[in-house]
Amino acid sequence: MRPNAWGLLAAFFILLMGRAALAHHSFAAEFDGQRPVTLKGVVVKWEMINPHGWITLDVTAEGKTTQWMIETSNPNGLMRLGWTKNSLKTGDEITVDGYLAKDGSSTANASRITLADGRKVFAGSAATAQDAPSTTSDAK
Repeated sequence: MRPNAWGLLAAFFILLMGRAALAHHSFAAEFDGQRPVTLKGVVVKWEMINPHGWITLDVTAEGKTTQWMIETSNPNGLMRLGWTKNSLKTGDEITVDGYLAKDGSSTANASRITLADGRKVFAGSAATAQDAPSTTSDAK
């Protein structure tokens, strides 16, 4: 391969890697650590996917149901805390403590989740010191 071709190939891969890095964001880029929220609802969907897990949650308040998207930590972090793809099931009633999205959408970042049986499990970014897990949680 000619030297110019090597340079073009290298530039192409650098651009690809840069694009993947931009797809990931920090907590502060999307969520407001000064706007905590507590949401109680029914799990519609649980996705343990990269770069973050997502819970689709139907929250009913004042007779109106709103579908919320709840971002959790990455799958590796969740697995270290005891989470599995079966930790939440459609129809489970949960309470999410987290932080609202800056854009005003029905999106939040979970810090802790209270399961139907009353167990509290860590599920997301530690936006504040009070959010950090004191021990490894069991989300099974």
